[in-house]
Amino acid sequence: MAQIGISLGCLVLVGLYSFQSKLIYPSGLNDGHGYCATPDEYEMPDYELVHLKTDDGETLQCYLLKHSQTSPTYANKTVLILSPNAGNIGHSLPLVSIFYKTFGYNVFIYSYRGYGKSTGTALEHGLKLDAQRVMKYLTTEDEQYQQSSIILYGRSLGGAVAIYITATMSASVQGIILENTFLSIRKTVPHIFPFLKYVSGFVHQKWDLEKLVPLIPDNIPVLLLSARKDEIVPPSHMDTFNKLFKSEQKSFVKFENSSHNDTVVQPDYWGRIQDFIKNEVNPVGY
Repeated sequence: MAQIGISLGCLVLVGLYSFQSKLIYPSGLNDGHGYCATPDEYEMPDYELVHLKTDDGETLQCYLLKHSQTSPTYANKTVLILSPNAGNIGHSLPLVSIFYKTFGYNVFIYSYRGYGKSTGTALEHGLKLDAQRVMKYLTTEDEQYQQSSIILYGRSLGGAVAIYITATMSASVQGIILENTFLSIRKTVPHIFPFLKYVSGFVHQKWDLEKLVPLIPDNIPVLLLSARKDEIVPPSHMDTFNKLFKSEQKSFVKFENSSHNDTVVQPDYWGRIQDFIKNEVNPVGY
């Protein structure tokens, strides 16, 4: 019986190790591989659909939205939206509309590999390659984006990508906004799956962000947005980020009655974001 128990335990561990990526990156959830809305459906007809090739041969689906540089109200700021887990970029278009139409900023949004209409399979290494490709496009291949201030807006998994970009490509980032982001996948697993807390060491999708944050220069403005009733990422993770970031321009906003996915509809959420981008990110006042 002991041998059977050990064998079954080993099979469970092998299964968890082999299939954890499907649990961590549920790209097909919420019809993620189904219909993907386009910006014109949200009264944003002047957009571009671009497909970027990554260094390892995958193709990323991207929406580009830019304002006229000749407009007297042109802000010369670009928000790179880094999406949370599940779904596709069509689901984020209401947020795109706020940044683009209401606030007047340029926007770039893309689907990670394996999500939406992007090819490939989501893995930590691959998502980092995607981020490198997108930043290369924004900083060297598109003149308008290249000349604007780039602000990263990352929610949950998107916050992990935002931290990676800022830590490794800090010269190209003028501001970072993080919402409900985890310190690492290993530290998040016990919160979501308490019965797996003793085998979290088998998680190979690490996203060890605690080691990356200290690499971020203190001259990059940071806005941290935390749901205090977050059922997926412990709020203590955002508290730790608040301590780790050494930014000279750092704001930490707590939403006491918010859970993981409803922070965007909390009172004053968008007001705090607009104030941050307008008053903390150069050029100030736009």
